[in-house]
Amino acid sequence: MGEHIIELKGVTKYYNENLVLDNVSFYVNKGEFITFLGPSGCGKTTTLRMIAGFDLPTSGQILLGGKDISHLPPNKRPVNTVFQRYALFPHLNVYENIAFGLKCKRVLNTYENEKGKTYTKKQRLSKAEIAQKVKKALEIVDLEGFEKRAVTTLSGGQQQRVAIARAIVNEPEILLLDEPLGALDLKMRKEMQIELKEMHRRLGITFIYVTHDQEEALTMSDTIVVMADGIVQQIGTPTTIYNEPANTFVADFIGESNIMNGTIVGKKQVKFCGKTFDCLDDFEINDMVDVVVRPEDIHMCAPEQGKLKGKVISVVFKGIHYEITVKVGKYELVIQSTESRETGEEIGMNISPDGIHLMKPKYTKNVYDGVITKRNTVEFADGEFECDVTQLYPGSRIDEEGYLVLISGEKLDLTGEEVAVEVGLEDISISDDENAGGTTGHIISIIYKGDHYRLIVRTDESEEDFVFRTDDLWNENDYVSVIIPKEKIKLSLKNTEEKK
Repeated sequence: MGEHIIELKGVTKYYNENLVLDNVSFYVNKGEFITFLGPSGCGKTTTLRMIAGFDLPTSGQILLGGKDISHLPPNKRPVNTVFQRYALFPHLNVYENIAFGLKCKRVLNTYENEKGKTYTKKQRLSKAEIAQKVKKALEIVDLEGFEKRAVTTLSGGQQQRVAIARAIVNEPEILLLDEPLGALDLKMRKEMQIELKEMHRRLGITFIYVTHDQEEALTMSDTIVVMADGIVQQIGTPTTIYNEPANTFVADFIGESNIMNGTIVGKKQVKFCGKTFDCLDDFEINDMVDVVVRPEDIHMCAPEQGKLKGKVISVVFKGIHYEITVKVGKYELVIQSTESRETGEEIGMNISPDGIHLMKPKYTKNVYDGVITKRNTVEFADGEFECDVTQLYPGSRIDEEGYLVLISGEKLDLTGEEVAVEVGLEDISISDDENAGGTTGHIISIIYKGDHYRLIVRTDESEEDFVFRTDDLWNENDYVSVIIPKEKIKLSLKNTEEKK
């Protein structure tokens, strides 16, 4: 195990009342290339800014070499940051841009006086020292001979190299890179990925990189930290993250995946798409699981030789492989292969045990804290829903005045009663009519699971999530109302002791 140069312990960050990071903990080894990967708004840049000192954690600790630096100002931290916008000085040439920080820098030098006693003195770097450091930085970023060029005449990739040279010339222990290739075109971005990895190897310092580009993370990183909703979803090597995703979010976000519902039917045997497959993951019999099969792990064959049979409904050439979509009964599977097939052709498919990855489902039901209103409805998740309050007391009924009448004849006013609310994944629907349901929110996640979509709708005020399945295709960020039939809302008393 390497030396931990940076460690985050239980770091939480609020902006006003908005939770941006929720109890984040991980460490970075010295000399490592670690990448924070996730969609926009997941908290990766906020994490980077807190390591840099531009933002402070609301709670938790940030340690540098074991020392708490949570409230240390940026200029006291041995880090330099490279941003997506290069922030170069347009009136200075390449040399002057790179040397700018060095000209402001003071170093502690040790001297000996006439009596043989040593003393220290802070001094600026000499012109020769600055020139030597700039020359070395230019060599690392492959821009020798560009010293006198105006930065405005450089390409995007060259300007980014100047920004990187300006950061590394100060010899930081840690280089922070916040989506530095985001402004480049695809070809230049791929070239810079290789160059950055080579720079990391030559410099030997710690790189902490932020991106939403999965390929970028897989190409360059020693370790990837996958983030979503301010929470670390998984930490691991690129190979581990890709081959053994921790949950359906990671499986869906990193590369292409076929994600389906499955059931354990025997010792290391799982049933999905109507067939039973051998697998390597061991779960209890009858456990419900999420099944992940990467498109390249489905092998095509003659129909009579395949465990699965289906009809090709789409073939798309992707440059290095064909992406083939096959209809298998009610399911759709995506295959990636260097071999093509014809649309309408019937094919067989096999999946080896090491191509099947199983996970416990993160979502099996929706559970909320609710309160009964004077109308005998239930308030939860920023909304109000019709419900059957008689299920709280078996054999009870509602009288003409709205009171709950027990079997004993006792009347209860349930107003303000705290209850637990449970709703199944099959029991929710949505509408684009904002007034059609009991509450509203935005769709924040859509994952296709072979024969249906799993959606998550998040309410605006308390940010409660509704997770459910649907056959209909929606778009992320659609604003919708949430509809739950009265009979599908299960209620139970928070305090099970009968109230007198």
